[in-house]
Amino acid sequence: MYPRPGLECNEFTYKFAEEIRKQYLGAITPGYDFMAHLRGGMETILPSNAHEIAENRLHVSITNTKTRENYLVSHFSSREDLIKVLLASSFVPVYAGLKAVEYKGEKWVDGGLTSSLPILPIGRTVTVSPFSGRLDISPEDKGQLDLYINIANQDIMLSVANLVRLNQALFPPSQRKMESLYQNGFDDATTFLLKENWFE
Repeated sequence: MYPRPGLECNEFTYKFAEEIRKQYLGAITPGYDFMAHLRGGMETILPSNAHEIAENRLHVSITNTKTRENYLVSHFSSREDLIKVLLASSFVPVYAGLKAVEYKGEKWVDGGLTSSLPILPIGRTVTVSPFSGRLDISPEDKGQLDLYINIANQDIMLSVANLVRLNQALFPPSQRKMESLYQNGFDDATTFLLKENWFE
């Protein structure tokens, strides 16, 4: 059983993906406002005190468009600040639009463009990715050549399966397939937690 916010996130994700599938060029269809729809989902789901809950617990990676430097944001002075940072971390230029997200007087885009797996300075950072690679939690492509490419500090396996995953990330598959991917990710996370003996 999922907590209510988890169910709301799932429902929004499936509806958002269905909406994108209906566009003839997906998210990059002229006139389709990807970021406005994403913001609408965040505003519906996030509670009024989301920024207080996230304070120093959530670390969001964003890239400054001027300096091209990566920043990890973990302080959120308001719910609106949190939403702006989350939107910035979701903004892939062209795909999500042409105007970067404004936050504290500067323009920001997805942190994955400069550091897709930032490591926190204290404690252990659990690395998670939808792409098979050298990570704590990710799909495992068996029977592949052991060849990797480093993209924004993430070692990704060179495989046909990863190319399919990239296509699915840009052009969402059917809800049934998305549910299957969700379950696969859940199973990968469970396997990791059992291996680390982190279940209480």
